[in-house]
Amino acid sequence: MQVDNFLARYNSSLNSHLIDSKKRELEDVKSKEEEKKFDEALREQTDAFEAFMVKTVLDVSLQDKVSVFEKDKASDEIYSSMYNDTMSKALSGGMGFSELLFNFLKERS
Repeated sequence: MQVDNFLARYNSSLNSHLIDSKKRELEDVKSKEEEKKFDEALREQTDAFEAFMVKTVLDVSLQDKVSVFEKDKASDEIYSSMYNDTMSKALSGGMGFSELLFNFLKERS
């Protein structure tokens, strides 16, 4: 009888230890997945912010102040805006500002 009681307590203890271990592993996996999703969302936002900054710089720097030929203002503005938007998206993430901002915000969170 004592052996049976000992084995029952031992199995109970072992099972609870295994269950706790599996729970911790599951929590670790969930936290890693949540961290990965957070990192992806943060990276997307920092890249978008860098694209916005680059577009602002391009808008200011590529303004035509004096033109030799008369131009249609509306179509030129639309074309310039689209060009600057495309260029800013192409350059975003490659200038290093996004990486710097990402690392700063990741440390702060």
